[in-house]
Amino acid sequence: MRNDFATASDASLVLLVARWHESALAELYRRHAGAVFGLARRLLNDAVLAEEVVQEVFLRLWRQPERYDPERGSLRSFLLSASHSRAIDTLRSEGARRDRENRDALRTAEAGYDLEREVADLTLAEHVRSALRSLPENEQRPIALAYFAGHTYREVAELLGEPEGTVKGRIRAGLRRMHDALAGSGMVAGGWPE
Repeated sequence: MRNDFATASDASLVLLVARWHESALAELYRRHAGAVFGLARRLLNDAVLAEEVVQEVFLRLWRQPERYDPERGSLRSFLLSASHSRAIDTLRSEGARRDRENRDALRTAEAGYDLEREVADLTLAEHVRSALRSLPENEQRPIALAYFAGHTYREVAELLGEPEGTVKGRIRAGLRRMHDALAGSGMVAGGWPE
């Protein structure tokens, strides 16, 4: 039986494929799969994806043999055209998949960075509040007015009814103590600038 298929024309084999002769499809695969694979591999530059294209092209021939019209050209041209179209579809699909994965990876990385940074910021803020609460009231209040309420040193001095030089000295002493406390808890590095 195989010898009959070996000498049969492509068009007659396609007619047998339409009648569900698996051996006819096997003969067409033997004749043309190499060329279909070669084109797909050249376009895709990937043997695995090219093999998938070959399977899809011959599966399509099995399911829809009537799509081949011998009057429009050879079966090899028909199969190569199908291989080209499928390979281009695969390229587009793979490109879209890679873009989607890159966007997801970027979004995940950004989300992870933001969460990590937010946790670090919250931790630092808690340490700063704790260091501020540990200061004596005459240092704590001027720092809070200057750094959390946004007043200038002169405005702080007016609000507290004290000389500006005294307020500056208390703020500086308080900031140094806060720096030491934060350095002790590992939240800041380096010494206090003199």
